[in-house]
This record gives sequence, structure tokens and C-alpha cells, in this order.
Amino acid sequence: MYINISPQKMGSTYASSVGSYVNYLEKEDQGKHPELKEHFFDQENNRVPSERVIEEIDGNTAKLRHQDPKFYSLVVSPNQRELKAIGNDPYLLRGYIRELMKDYARSFNRNQEVRAEDLKYYAKIEHQRTYRGYEKQVQENAPYRQEIARLRNEIRKVERGELKGNASKLHKKIDEQMKLAPHKQHGKMIAAGMKKEGHQTHVHIIVSRRDQTNTYTLSPMAKHKASEVELNGKMVRRGFDRDKFFEAAEKTFDRLSGFNRNYVESYGARKTYLKEPHRFVAKVLGLPTKEKDIALRLLQGTGIKVPTIPTNKVQMALKIVKALKKGVGQARDTRMEIGY
Repeated sequence: MYINISPQKMGSTYASSVGSYVNYLEKEDQGKHPELKEHFFDQENNRVPSERVIEEIDGNTAKLRHQDPKFYSLVVSPNQRELKAIGNDPYLLRGYIRELMKDYARSFNRNQEVRAEDLKYYAKIEHQRTYRGYEKQVQENAPYRQEIARLRNEIRKVERGELKGNASKLHKKIDEQMKLAPHKQHGKMIAAGMKKEGHQTHVHIIVSRRDQTNTYTLSPMAKHKASEVELNGKMVRRGFDRDKFFEAAEKTFDRLSGFNRNYVESYGARKTYLKEPHRFVAKVLGLPTKEKDIALRLLQGTGIKVPTIPTNKVQMALKIVKALKKGVGQARDTRMEIGY
């Protein structure tokens, strides 16, 4: 499970309204029959018109300054194994999101308990993803695409008589470059904008910075997990515990779906991997044989080359740590399939 939380983009180049973001989330439904479209939903309703989403979020901004984010975006992306556990079923995914927002609400440190019913949020399921320019597959294919573009330009010059050469030989060189490109999908070179294969179902959640009553602020970007400050002579609790939220999110999913989460798919593993790679490796190598085999296959899926059968645990541990350190950026791009 990968969950990303980000504030509304602010600044002179971005609109203050949520409208542009809502319109962006409607892109996948363009041209679809009404019954096949995915609708915005909240804690109680399965079909919320996009116009209402814009009206409710834009109108729920009391006492916020012009430069303050008015809403936050959560993107919830189950991995392939998790999607398989729920049969890639939108109905089950909506149920999970509603339970997830209960976990989100409980992660706020407030004088009074925050409940999901106190949140003003709207979510929308998407089923497709496209490759982006920063992803490993696109970047590693880039030199080959550049060479192909150069060769095609040369062919055009030859055909116009501007350059001497053999167009047939140049076409063969293009075919060679296509074969050499390391990343392909259905025989075609992966490029930015190409749709990703397999189940890519994920959920976008727009949550207002203010509660349902437009009375108080709820910011998941708070620097503190829990703290108290004096405000108007009263002690006020504040903060948002991300660790608590992320851990609860995966436990809720596992409880609802019966998913048997491998260690490397857990939030705890993700944190250990980033902060204490040697400890992470020791934990992986100490797993029962069947779980360890699954863990190593999952790690290999991120591009980290790990032997499937360790003959020397110390030597293997050193190899994994070296690969992890080299591939941290790469693993983040591919979401590592091991956490948030």
C-alpha cells in the first residue's frame, strides 16, 4: 500500500479553487457511458456530483488566510497483491476508503475526538496510470528514443536529398535501437504518457482543511505528532500522527480483505529499510522460508537484484544493503511495493 498526502498547490500559477483538480480527476470518465463512470463519494453517499464537490470544498474555508492550503490530497494506491485480495472490486475499495478515513480522523491529536463524520472529504476511484518522465523505465529508455529520433531526422534529410545515405540501413539501425531499449510493454518501448499494464486501480481523496462545521482546522501536515499550546488562555492539543495513520491503514485493509501481508509490504519495514538497512536485511533473512521467498520476489520486483537462494547470509546481506543504497531513489519511483 502506498499512501501519499500533499497540500493544495499554492502560488500565483495555481488557482485557489479546487475546480481544476476536480476537472483533472474527471479525465478518465470522458466519453464513457454514465453507468460506467466512477463517481465522487464521501462517507455516506456513493454519487456526489463534481459541481457539489467544488462548491463544498471551496465554501469551507472560514478563517483561512489567502496563502493557506484550503484542502489536502490523499492518493491511496494498493499494490498488485492487495488489489488481487479484493478482486480489484470498486465496491470493496470504497468500503475500505470509508474505514481508512476513520483511521485518518483518529490520527489527529485534538481536545475532542475527531471522527470521520467530522471530515469534509470526497474520493474518486481511478483505474489507469500512465508512465511519467521521472520514472526509471522512461529515463532508461530515453537515450534510445533520442537516437531513434536522430536517425529518423537523418532519414528525412536523405529522402529530401539534403544528405547522402542509405535510408534502408538507417531503418535497420532504428530497429536495432528498439530491440536494445531495456523497457518494453507489449513490444513497444515504454515512454512518458503510455498506459501501464495490469491493475492500476487507485483512489484520489480531496479533504477540506476545515471540519464539516467549518469551525476548526485539521492539517495532516502538522510538524508534531502530538503537542499542546496555549491559545487564548487555554491549553489546546494539536498534531497529526502519520505513523499511527499509516500503520492503521494497512491493518484496516488486512482486516477487511483477509490479506496476508508479507513483512516487506509493511509500513514498519519501509521505515526500517530507509533508516536502518542492515536491520531490514537481517529481518528479511530471518523470516520463515516461505515468507522469505515471497519477500525476495517482491524486492526483485522493485529492480533490486537479490539471489533467490542465499548460500552465504553475510555475503547476501552485504549485496542487499549495497543494492538498497544504490536503488533508494529508484525504489521510491516504483513505490517499492513495501509500504507508504
